[in-house]
Amino acid sequence: MNQNGNRPSPESLLAKLNQGEQAKLRVYIGAAPGVGKTYQMLEDAHLLKKQGADIVVAVVETHGREETKALIGELECVPMRRIEYRGVTLEEMDVDAVVARHPALAIVDELAHTNVPGSKNLKRYQDVLDLLNAGISVITAVNIQHLESLNDVVTRTTGVQVRETVPDYFLRRADEVVNVDVSVDTLRTRLRQGKIYDVVKIEQALNNFFRKGNLSALRELALRQVATDQATKSHDYREREGLDQAVIPEKVMVAMASRGSAKKLLRVGSRVAGRLASDWYAVYVETPNEELGRIKPPDYAALQENIRFAEELGAKVVKLKSRRVADALIDFARREGITHVVFGQTSRSRWDILLHGSIINRFLDEVRDATVQVVPLDQMSEVRSQRSE
Repeated sequence: MNQNGNRPSPESLLAKLNQGEQAKLRVYIGAAPGVGKTYQMLEDAHLLKKQGADIVVAVVETHGREETKALIGELECVPMRRIEYRGVTLEEMDVDAVVARHPALAIVDELAHTNVPGSKNLKRYQDVLDLLNAGISVITAVNIQHLESLNDVVTRTTGVQVRETVPDYFLRRADEVVNVDVSVDTLRTRLRQGKIYDVVKIEQALNNFFRKGNLSALRELALRQVATDQATKSHDYREREGLDQAVIPEKVMVAMASRGSAKKLLRVGSRVAGRLASDWYAVYVETPNEELGRIKPPDYAALQENIRFAEELGAKVVKLKSRRVADALIDFARREGITHVVFGQTSRSRWDILLHGSIINRFLDEVRDATVQVVPLDQMSEVRSQRSE
């Protein structure tokens, strides 16, 4: 299924499992539904079972397709947990049952899935983390459009807003990220044959998400993501083994508002940090007017959501306290050796900037050894509205 021909073999995963006690994570990533991720996971599961691995299917979403059901074959399946929700009985992966069974390895499909209310965790990727923490290795799968840091890019490219996402730190936890790739024409043919969606949805899908331009762009994103992951792991390995000189690490800072949504900025920061294989900070400055008890409730709620989102993406959130926002950001960047800064584009008028000054201009004047990236914002979400002087 992987046209690159370099997919890691089941034997390589089995060797990793035998190397130590830490649970291993392999993630299959694809450009869209239908590329063959579930097929690849189940094929690997059968080969691993033949080689003596203790493996179970924790959850595989067949979507009613008989071909997928047949692929499961004689693999052991842990019974799903049945949950009553709004008068309907639904099934979710039974995390506790898988942990109690404690196989060496579990197959978990559709990583970005949101669990039914009443489940142990809100998201399936959190279920996977529970399995890994319990010492159970996992093979799982996700489409590139569900990666949180790419959410804006996918929306802009395809016109489709993806609601279910997986934070980037999950992929950084993976021991292997493998691209399952087929050509755009092959994928559209599978769709026409009814192998991806029901017949009634085929024409709509072909004319919307599955347009050739969309699929080509998503395919490129998937290839880039896997290449970035491999480069990061190679760099970490060389540094750990002392195979080359350690370089001065890049440090990324997102200048985050104390109010308004900062999600677009944080996604950009996460992508930059991923490319540079670096740690990164989400930094906001609390002025006297924004201290607890004085900050407006809507602003406080937005700030807490920004903090939650930043932590989910893997950022270290830093609160600075100062009357002057620019001074605090400049001091922090110098102290921490920040090399790349992400600001939001202000909507203030040129006259206002000339009259009162600009945080970004101050920063550019005083921090000469950092790359500054200014991100256009779709809605008003300024880095700060306080004056820098």
